[in-house]
Amino acid sequence: MGAWLYFKYHGVVTQECDPYFDNTGCSHPGCEPTYPTPKCERKCVSRNQLWGESKHYGVGAYRINPDPQDIMAEVYKNGPVEVAFTVYEDFAHYKSGVYKYITGTKIGGHAVKLIGWGTSDDGEDYWLLANQWNRSWGDDGYFKIRRGTNECGIEQSVVAGLPSEKNVFKGITTSDDLLVSSV
Repeated sequence: MGAWLYFKYHGVVTQECDPYFDNTGCSHPGCEPTYPTPKCERKCVSRNQLWGESKHYGVGAYRINPDPQDIMAEVYKNGPVEVAFTVYEDFAHYKSGVYKYITGTKIGGHAVKLIGWGTSDDGEDYWLLANQWNRSWGDDGYFKIRRGTNECGIEQSVVAGLPSEKNVFKGITTSDDLLVSSV
């Protein structure tokens, strides 16, 4: 919830301004060597953008009831949500399919972006999530985890926030303007 409150009060810059992924090559927890958190330079990578103008804000943060139907309704209505779950050793080696904890010790907690849901060809319900370790991990940086069973606590801690009107693109005041500007 703290990150969402930071988003509300301080804002965050766009991916184009300050890309998340680095080039350290570390693809999962526990990889060596460990790297210190880099200093925030407060300037955009792209010389065509200004830090202050690239900032976006939220209007608040809220928890979602830990029920799969409520989580799906929130994603359908407002877009991706943040979920936290327990990571075990076998998760670091995920490549494809629907993840289920099988073996290994607990590594720690992790927060990711839940972007959707589905049902596998085998009839197994899953959540679709974006991880941030890097694109060489998992299925191009994404993974599926069992839905409806609270696998690794994935349905227990779900939070979301809404964007502020401060984020409206300059010159676009209605959805019709957005359609015209994209043609």
